[in-house]
Amino acid sequence: MTHALIWFRRDLRLADNTALRAALDSNMCPVPVYIHDPALAPEGAASQWWLHHSLHALQQDLRRIGSDLLILTGNSHTELMTAALACNASHVFWNRRYEPAAVAQDTATLTKLDKAGLEVQSYPGNLLREPWTLAKREGPPYRVFTAFYRELTASTPVDMPLPAPAALPPLPDTLPGSLTPDDLGLLPSIAWDAAFAQHWQPGEAGAWERLADFTREALADYADNRDRPDLPDTSRLSPCLHFGEISPRQVRHFIEDHLHHREEPGLVAAAESWLRQLAWREFGHHLLWHFPETAEEAMDRRFGKFPWRENPAGLRAWQSGQTGIPLVDAGMRELWATGWMHNRVRMVAASLLTKNLLIPWQTGAAWFMDTLLDADLANNTLGWQWTAGCGVDAAPYFRVFNPVRQGERFDPDGSYVCRWVPELAQLPAKWIHQPWSAPAKVLSEAGVIPGGTYPTPVVDLAESRKAALSAWEQIRHRPGDVTEQ
Repeated sequence: MTHALIWFRRDLRLADNTALRAALDSNMCPVPVYIHDPALAPEGAASQWWLHHSLHALQQDLRRIGSDLLILTGNSHTELMTAALACNASHVFWNRRYEPAAVAQDTATLTKLDKAGLEVQSYPGNLLREPWTLAKREGPPYRVFTAFYRELTASTPVDMPLPAPAALPPLPDTLPGSLTPDDLGLLPSIAWDAAFAQHWQPGEAGAWERLADFTREALADYADNRDRPDLPDTSRLSPCLHFGEISPRQVRHFIEDHLHHREEPGLVAAAESWLRQLAWREFGHHLLWHFPETAEEAMDRRFGKFPWRENPAGLRAWQSGQTGIPLVDAGMRELWATGWMHNRVRMVAASLLTKNLLIPWQTGAAWFMDTLLDADLANNTLGWQWTAGCGVDAAPYFRVFNPVRQGERFDPDGSYVCRWVPELAQLPAKWIHQPWSAPAKVLSEAGVIPGGTYPTPVVDLAESRKAALSAWEQIRHRPGDVTEQ
């Protein structure tokens, strides 16, 4: 039987793996390979933790069905050629990636492998629809979510997921020696990740367990509670989707099947609300594919002249959850402790950085890419540009999130803040989102010392809002690439 390399990247699963299934359907003997390529932009520190454990899980899953994961490090083309020659493989199969650097690498690798006489076959990866398949009949790519969403939901029904193989042949003895995930040095030397394992289970099995728990326990309340960081009513599937431990079409079909077996008031609306968030993920990749420069540059070109400020002290306070703004500090501390932050709080934290502190959105985006377990370039870029007011389908620049009002609305009893900012836990709910306004007696009884036990605000919210709008006026009437309506 002819051998074929299956190059695993952002598809660390056996079920619904199109490349793997294609090799099996072609009567080829799959050789699973993972290559740690230093030439590609590395994952952030938090994502590396997830990758380490996800590779361990994939390796164990492969061993259970008779195979194994060949782990190599070095130049992708070179290592693929070495492995192919060692086992006399004629084909290389992979699932496509969509980020600019990954696309460039895949294009170059395909060219080199083709010249060497290897046949490369690539397949749809981790999206419901690939970016180039959703387009207007005329004009530029979609730049407004509502129009994109209409096209996505009106398009051809999503194919059924593919089953996982029940068994695979062992790896050929002629292959080079494999590394282990431990050999890749993905884990931090300082144990700042100690609490991650309390919150997460990387791997395909962990992804399915999380999805099942969410649909059973929280989906029905999702539409009402999705903006509440104090409630456990979001799926937290984003890291699993990012690393391809579960595919979007597996998720979609699971949710739809779930609806057929439960008749509950409001469940359909709740499911549609959640699936809409899955569509936002698709939109992010659609944008990055068509506008790859937006990973670094604002979509709205006027922001090339925006008067951003250097503020090292403000940035450090923001990164460490010491801004004196409770909801923001809670989110930043949650991020550091768990590698994740509730999406509502992400928007509030990003707004404070870009609009109240006037620190460039690229600075915040880089911090999130390093500290988020679900650090996805497409969605991170979309979220930061949306909040900063410089992207497509952006929140208007004059919309500056008020963290006090946001906290009072979405963390009404302050339980989220109390969990992550325990020094404020004794404050009454009335004051917990704005301790600087609390009477001295209330602060004293709660053991809160402004500037002592808890920082005073790093910025005045009202005055900094005015400064942000003034900065916006400086570029507002400049010619630029403005979001289409």
